Amino acid sequence: MRVLLLISLWVTGMVAEADSLTPGRHARRLKVDGMSRDYVAVVPASVDLSKPVAVVLVLHGAGMNGAMMENFCGMNREAERSGFVAVYPNGTGALGTFLTWNSGGVPGRDGRGKPDDVGFVRSVLDDLGTVLPVDPLRVHAAGLSNGGMMVYKLAAELSDRIASIAAVAGTMTTSAPQPGRPVAVLHCHGTSDRIVPFGGSGRTGPRAVGFCSVFDSVHTWAKLNGCPETAVIVEEADREPGDGTRVTRHQWGPGKGGAEVVLLQVTGGGHTWPGQNPGVNFIGKATMDIDGNAVIWDFFRKHPMVREVSGK
Repeated sequence: MRVLLLISLWVTGMVAEADSLTPGRHARRLKVDGMSRDYVAVVPASVDLSKPVAVVLVLHGAGMNGAMMENFCGMNREAERSGFVAVYPNGTGALGTFLTWNSGGVPGRDGRGKPDDVGFVRSVLDDLGTVLPVDPLRVHAAGLSNGGMMVYKLAAELSDRIASIAAVAGTMTTSAPQPGRPVAVLHCHGTSDRIVPFGGSGRTGPRAVGFCSVFDSVHTWAKLNGCPETAVIVEEADREPGDGTRVTRHQWGPGKGGAEVVLLQVTGGGHTWPGQNPGVNFIGKATMDIDGNAVIWDFFRKHPMVREVSGK
């Protein structure tokens, strides 16, 4: 059944040349559950459109939109360098700028009546497949803050379309995810993050949202992926001693189908994207010891979707 799905997705991705996107920045609009939704696809000139292409969904944080996320994370430069398509979907909210994702985590509410953002992302991928030769085995999702929470939800509820995820400064909002297959997880988080605290929601975090701690998030997915219980821990080189941060890599796995879980713990780091100057001080320090976009892409490159999983 899964093989048939992949073949179907591949066929829908092979569209007539006249209908295909060309290199550049393309705004797309579609109807989802009666709502007008939109996203931007950035197709670098380095992408070979005669072959199946990799896609990286990049989800903005709360109070942002896709265009703001483009500037904040700088993923387009990595897309040009490494040859993949970067896609920036927009959440919902006021004025087209103060947008959020229905990632869960609101105590006492089950999300009914809210936008079905998992369904929206599925529709984005369906639409993208009509204008680009999308490789269904190389569709990945990265997100910041509320967007990081949303990519965890995508890993749990859209594992038939999402190969692997990278959450930055955003943790899991449910303690019982049930993915259809192992999904490799990269998580980057600052220990001094005051917006999404490293230790989870509580007195120091947003009162209206409940979310897991960083270690609860990665331990849950390490178990789901069948990874060894003990992580391999390595201190990354302090390439920028003046930035006030240090990066520690915790790696679980590989587990089932080669899936692994990696935590990049940024000691002294804030609510920031690694390797990018945030431009403001109130969200804390950004580590310059690693290039976050290069690290994320390298992780995605190593973790395409595995068709079948049997044992470890």
